[in-house]
Amino acid sequence: MPHSSLNVTHHFEEIYHRSPEHTAFTPYRVCPLGAHSDHQLGKITGFAIDKGIYIAYGPKMNGVVEISSLQFPKRAQWHVSSAPTDKQDDWADHLRGATIALNRRYPLRVGLCAVLDGELPIGGLSSSAAVIITFLSALCHLNGILLLPSELIEISQEAENKYVGVSCGRLDQSCEVYCRKDHLLYMDMRDGSYELIPTAPSMKPFEIAIFFSGLERSLASSKFNMRVDECRSAAYALKAFSGMEYGKFEETNLRDVPYETYLQYKDKLPENWAKRAEHWYTEFARVEAGAEAWRRGDIEEFGRLSFESGFSSIHNWETGSPELIKLYEIMTHIDGIYGGRFSGAGFKGCCMALIDPA
Repeated sequence: MPHSSLNVTHHFEEIYHRSPEHTAFTPYRVCPLGAHSDHQLGKITGFAIDKGIYIAYGPKMNGVVEISSLQFPKRAQWHVSSAPTDKQDDWADHLRGATIALNRRYPLRVGLCAVLDGELPIGGLSSSAAVIITFLSALCHLNGILLLPSELIEISQEAENKYVGVSCGRLDQSCEVYCRKDHLLYMDMRDGSYELIPTAPSMKPFEIAIFFSGLERSLASSKFNMRVDECRSAAYALKAFSGMEYGKFEETNLRDVPYETYLQYKDKLPENWAKRAEHWYTEFARVEAGAEAWRRGDIEEFGRLSFESGFSSIHNWETGSPELIKLYEIMTHIDGIYGGRFSGAGFKGCCMALIDPA
């Protein structure tokens, strides 16, 4: 049994003086290509890694959720049918939001007592999405609910969007639900279609390395949501300039605007909006090229595109703390690293790299 599974089991036994009825696990994810594009209905790639979130849990027939995290000091508690409708501004907000979103679709009766633990420092590996998915898996199991993968992704996203207040797309949740060992997830966020591209036998050996910056910060309090709005603003303006119907602002995205339209009118956009759009359109092309490189077994080209993606994140998306930028720059000058970039939104956390294990 993995160390963290033993860890949550041990702490559950210490708190409740009995063994947990069940344990569950959700992996963290990395996105080598497709960053900052899912909320604009772009294409993404992803890998799940062998580290993630563990939960040990048992039922509470009175409907109460009582949950502890080994990363945070405060135990959280609410009822499955009456979770607080307003954020409590603590670590468990993601789970309250998930409870509300699930209960809206499937009325809940059974609560749970549980202990959560994550294997790596928080930041850049989509730990928040992994926590939500792990929690939902437990709550559904105890209530006899069998969610489709697409439902699990939708409910997890709703918890972050509507309750926590992060304007994320579905990249994180999709990677953590659909990824499989020795495959690259290649997914179109407009229609949810995806392909698991197997690692070609001819591909040079590689491993996924994670370099942590030491920074931890909440996305909701970062500039993440502003970047999403800048993309929508660019799309809205481009539609207006070109005479396209532009509808509601909150439903506008760059995927609706042809690349040729962007090229024709980009000089009319405010500089920041143009930069965000430049990243999105070039990242879309990099994802498509990267998927083909992976299919061919060309990890050098795939890695080059990932480095290029990281460069665009810094200079067009304008994200990255000084620590993350320095990590990225160091990576680009080290032999044996095929490619890499910030992992996650780039406001905290870590860089990921594809490395030659030799």
